[in-house]
Amino acid sequence: MARETMSPTERLWAAIRLEKPDRVPVVPTLLPEPAAHLTGLTMAQVANSNQVALEAMFKVFDEYGGWDSSYPGAYKPIQMQAANLDPMKMRIPGKDLPDDHTWQLVEEEIMKPEDYDKIYEMGIDRFYYDDYLWRISDLKPEDVPREIEALQASFEQFLTECSKRAIQPFFLGYAIHPFFTLSLMRSMVPFTQDLYFNPEPVERVLRRMTTDLISTQLPIAKASGINTWLFTEERASAYFYPPAVFERFWWPYTQEVVDAFWSEGIVTIFHLDQCWDKNIPYFKKLPKGSAILELDSRTDIFRAKEILRGHSCFHGDVPAALLSIGKPDDVEAYCRKLIDEVGGDGGLILGSGCSVPCNVKPENFRAMIETGKSYEFSKKMTVNAG
Repeated sequence: MARETMSPTERLWAAIRLEKPDRVPVVPTLLPEPAAHLTGLTMAQVANSNQVALEAMFKVFDEYGGWDSSYPGAYKPIQMQAANLDPMKMRIPGKDLPDDHTWQLVEEEIMKPEDYDKIYEMGIDRFYYDDYLWRISDLKPEDVPREIEALQASFEQFLTECSKRAIQPFFLGYAIHPFFTLSLMRSMVPFTQDLYFNPEPVERVLRRMTTDLISTQLPIAKASGINTWLFTEERASAYFYPPAVFERFWWPYTQEVVDAFWSEGIVTIFHLDQCWDKNIPYFKKLPKGSAILELDSRTDIFRAKEILRGHSCFHGDVPAALLSIGKPDDVEAYCRKLIDEVGGDGGLILGSGCSVPCNVKPENFRAMIETGKSYEFSKKMTVNAG
């Protein structure tokens, strides 16, 4: 009978190194909100307690048989704002929204054109804490260190829970792309107007933010000892902008960041929401093995694999809609296709497209996990029996 011959971490890194593991590694993006749904909690309960969020995530891990690496996420939304990870106004369940609603970000022009010069002079972190945060948040200055300390304590406990289950976090270091940060702070339409009609300040700030990001995040990633970090972008693809904008305002800074981390042996996990079909070929310019592309099912992962076969690892991309309203047989069939066509020669980490949706059907979530853990072994058993 076929059986596992690798540890979860060995399996994960075989896929990242574009080698063929004993079976595809499974890493669902399970955040507190779907964990609340799967454990019968309200969104307000996980949005207002690190401990509740953490316990919900690992309760799901244990009840569904576990997987190969865990996605860090035992946060309270307000802590993402306090830590300069979600630079927008928020609506939080139990406070601004009913208990059963997910927390929301508010698209609003907060950063003004004159703020580009401030960011360039001050750096994004100082600008954020001296000025910007107080435009978007009800937090008081004395609240910020308390919330950040609570978030750090939660991650320490997250590491302990991972260790109990003999797995490693999928990553620990995290940043959103400078381009995405500015788009969130300015909001979509004003930022797009800046790109076309006032591009020089944008470029100056992107250069400054890229340098600052490398100098602050690279030491954190090195100290984590995980050798992966997460880099999020949702608004730079050809879904939003033509190649000229992408090539001028996004790609050069991206290459610089990836090269800096790769020079220390650290792999960049790109969280790429929306359709990147026309941008995928650019990623072949990055060093082989330096990046994992985490796709949300809007990008054609099968075509992307053909372009980047043997060059980059993929994470994903079981569609949220399939997990929410499909049937277990549909989920199993899609996972099998992913494993055969994207992971057949290695380079696939099976997971959800973006986060596991908050209304995921339990039977569909189980089908994704169990298909990932059993499908390749079932193929080997069929061959041996034949």
